[in-house]
Amino acid sequence: MREDGVVTEAVVAALRDAEAAGHEVMLSTGRSEGMTVPLLDTLGIRPKYLVCANGALTLARRPDGSYERVHVERFDPSEVLRTIHGALENAAFGVEDETGHFLLSGNFPDDTMTVAGEHVPFERLLGVEATRVVVISPGHDTEDFLQVVEQMGLHKVSYSVGWTSWLDIAPEGVTKATAMERVREWLDIPRSRVFAAGDGRNDIDMLRWASTSGRGVVMGQAPDDVADAGNELTGGVTDDGLAAALDSLPR
Repeated sequence: MREDGVVTEAVVAALRDAEAAGHEVMLSTGRSEGMTVPLLDTLGIRPKYLVCANGALTLARRPDGSYERVHVERFDPSEVLRTIHGALENAAFGVEDETGHFLLSGNFPDDTMTVAGEHVPFERLLGVEATRVVVISPGHDTEDFLQVVEQMGLHKVSYSVGWTSWLDIAPEGVTKATAMERVREWLDIPRSRVFAAGDGRNDIDMLRWASTSGRGVVMGQAPDDVADAGNELTGGVTDDGLAAALDSLPR
C-alpha cells in the first residue's frame, strides 16, 4: 500500500492470483482490527487469519465471512508510558485496548487514528489493559528519535520505530513474527513454504522469521536495517515490487 492508501491494480491482481492458486494469503499489520478488516474488500482476498496490532491480536474468519478474535496479547503500559512521558516533551500518546478502541492524549496529525479515538488526559492512559501503544514526537526527525528511544532503555515491552517519529509498543516478546509462527502452526504449513514481505521496522522480526527457512522479501524502499533482515529484495512500492514477488510463487 502506498503512502496515500492506494493499492495498485497490479498488486491486487497478484494477491488474488496467489490466493486462487491455493496459497494462504493474509495480512500481518500494525493496524487495528477496525482498520484492517475493511481492506479485505479492496484487496479481494478472504484469509483464514489476520494479524493486527503488530502481533498482539489475531483474528479468525467465521463461516459467515466475518472475523473473530482468537488470540489477544495484553499488557499494562503504565511504566513505559511514564518513562516516555518524562523523556519526550510534547509527545502524543495512543493506547489501544483489546476492543480496538483508542484512548488518545496529545495531538495526533494522523486522522486515521483519531477517527475512532477518545481524547483523554494522560493519566487516563495509565492502567489500561492495552494491546498496543503508539507514541509520536513531532519535534524529532527519525534518526534523533531512534537515539532518544534507545537511551530510554524501555523494559518489558517490544517496540519498533516507524518511518517518522512514531513509536509502536507491544507486550513483551510480541511481534508480527510470534503471531505468524502461531498461525503457521495452526495451518500446519512447513517453514520452508513461508513467504513474508515488508518494508518497515515493525517487519524486521517477521522478515528474519521468514528468512530462516523460507522467503523474507524486502521492499525496495525499505531502510537498511530492514533490508538486512530479509533474504530477498524486490522493487519498491511505486514499482509494484510486491506484485513481482508474488508472481514468483509456484502455481
